[in-house]
Amino acid sequence: MTHKAGFVNIIGNPNVGKSTLMNALVGEKLSIITAKAQTTRHRILGIVNEDDYQIVFSDTPGILKPAYELQSSMMDFVKSAFEDADVLIYMVEVGEKELKNEAFFKKIIHSEIPVILLLNKIDKSSQEEVEEKIEYWKNKVPNAEVFVISALEKFNVPAVFEKIKELLPEGPAFYPKDQLTDKPERFFVNEKIREKILMHYKKEIPYSVEVETEEFIEEENIVRIRSIIMVERETQKGIIIGHKGSALKRVGAEARKDLEKFFEKKVFIELYVKVNKNWRSDKTQLKRFGYNQG
Repeated sequence: MTHKAGFVNIIGNPNVGKSTLMNALVGEKLSIITAKAQTTRHRILGIVNEDDYQIVFSDTPGILKPAYELQSSMMDFVKSAFEDADVLIYMVEVGEKELKNEAFFKKIIHSEIPVILLLNKIDKSSQEEVEEKIEYWKNKVPNAEVFVISALEKFNVPAVFEKIKELLPEGPAFYPKDQLTDKPERFFVNEKIREKILMHYKKEIPYSVEVETEEFIEEENIVRIRSIIMVERETQKGIIIGHKGSALKRVGAEARKDLEKFFEKKVFIELYVKVNKNWRSDKTQLKRFGYNQG
């Protein structure tokens, strides 16, 4: 029996549904999903294993023109996704016309590896508009095979999965067959807390936040977690905590519920807020939080 294995990397503009697609393909909620752009900051791998294949899916940050050091690091993750892909998924939504970074777009249309272009959120469009967009993208990216999907409704996702399997190169598995992702448990704790902050706070607050889990102790029936929420300014600290700690309590309670599902056991979580000035522009800090590559 031949064995296939490969990296299938998902790229596109912010908020087109890359994380929703990744979770649908992997069958687990690995990437956090919110209505805000720039939710994904890291490159997250989700691994699907069967006896005769291993697909390593990779969710990446939405493509943008970097305004500060953190965003430059996020775009480094996207660059690396071009370098090791065996299949490239370029995801667009019905209303958009182009990538927000011309250099990345050129890389796609000159790619020597197979490209699958996914036209997402078709449940929000008319048949006529969808047909028009299919033609538009076939002309714009002639080297791609175009599929229409709704990642949220999982419409046509199985057909995309079958196409990916067909395009995979033959080769041995990259990871142990029982492995689901390349990230440690603490990473998912941090992301789950950050997801709740993205959902409940407005304006600049969610983008100024980083989460670091200082303690993760897994016992037989409970996981004990202590995490620090870092902000850039003292005023942001007060907003995160809220009146008599109410806002912070809500974040903790909601994160705990989701983490109990994820770890399938009780979770005890303590949250603290700390000011870490200008961490988004500090290369040393970014490296510590796992952003700077190389």
